[in-house]
Amino acid sequence: MTTLQDDDSSERTIFISRKRGPDAAPQSDAIGHYLVVLEGTSPGKRLELAGEPITIGRGSKSTLVVDDHDVSRVHARVTLVNGTAFLEDMQSTNGTFVDGEQVSSGVVLKDGARLQMGGQTIKYERRSQSDVKKAQELERDIKKATQYVHSLLPAPLDSGAVLTAWRFVPSAQLGGDAFGYYWLDPDTFVFYLVDVSGHGVGAAMHSVSVLNVLRQRALPQVDFRNPAEVLASLNARFQSDNHGGLYFTMWYGVYHAGERKLVHGSAGHGPAFLVPTDRSEAQPVGVPAVMIGLLCDQSYESQVMTIPPGSTLYVFSDGAYEVFTKDESQWELSNFLPLLTEPAVPGTTDPDRIYQAVKHVAKAGPLDDDFSLMALTFP
Repeated sequence: MTTLQDDDSSERTIFISRKRGPDAAPQSDAIGHYLVVLEGTSPGKRLELAGEPITIGRGSKSTLVVDDHDVSRVHARVTLVNGTAFLEDMQSTNGTFVDGEQVSSGVVLKDGARLQMGGQTIKYERRSQSDVKKAQELERDIKKATQYVHSLLPAPLDSGAVLTAWRFVPSAQLGGDAFGYYWLDPDTFVFYLVDVSGHGVGAAMHSVSVLNVLRQRALPQVDFRNPAEVLASLNARFQSDNHGGLYFTMWYGVYHAGERKLVHGSAGHGPAFLVPTDRSEAQPVGVPAVMIGLLCDQSYESQVMTIPPGSTLYVFSDGAYEVFTKDESQWELSNFLPLLTEPAVPGTTDPDRIYQAVKHVAKAGPLDDDFSLMALTFP
């Protein structure tokens, strides 16, 4: 410290200078090793790999206990040695796979490696503690958003003039699928499916906005028995220029139970498919038109058909069939359609049966897009 004084002892000005020390070093953001469950018993669960090995299996003493009959009691073990992660298959019955290759002995895990055993898909990753915290916050937000979307979906119907079952599985990111149905009056059953472009929070919020408009029937001077009117009104309300560039496809149907008449319309959405009781064919229902939100003053058409007793109508989003398979080829609608006519599986709903069939051929991990499928049976 240095002081300077003037000659007048009654009044002094003191200047204090200090040598500036080095800035305090920021706390190190240590890199950790983690196993993250992508699909299986505990999707989203994250385990830190540190001093103790992580064991995976059906046994109650495993670090990660899974409810999967294709997984052994002690199936695999992951150990961290001098900063390197090693995976060992513990002589499991059905084997352990890393990035699609079966492991015969111990193997070093690379960052991003995907571990698969039975129906469990687990990712190994190295991340900083701050990144992990952000990821966990995002995962919580996505989980809350997904739960909210689920809360808006209708309960399955197992009695009456229309029986319904559905399967909705969001992709790894928030998506833009939504669907619903209700009895407008004792004879008129309304059902629809919406698929918003893109992924993320914006697409999810947009689909929820559309869903709430339909659930509350908040389209003034619109006859909800008329698909053409509903689609045109939604198009006027949800122009993409006013909604962040987002647009959506939609399939809308109205079933008149007394006449067994189905009135339907589509806006950019692929057809639904009607399967008779003998499951001999899958007949396309609906002709696509312009997506909602792209063109002002767009008009739409309604079509009419009679529904034979016992038929089932499948309405689904393109995420149900646009999947990459284990051999990295991409499925198309033609690959998916044979699933609709396969025999029912006792104790399993048709949407669940179809979803499991898609997952059987799809690459490991979550699907790239939302899987949404409604099956409506008309006794």
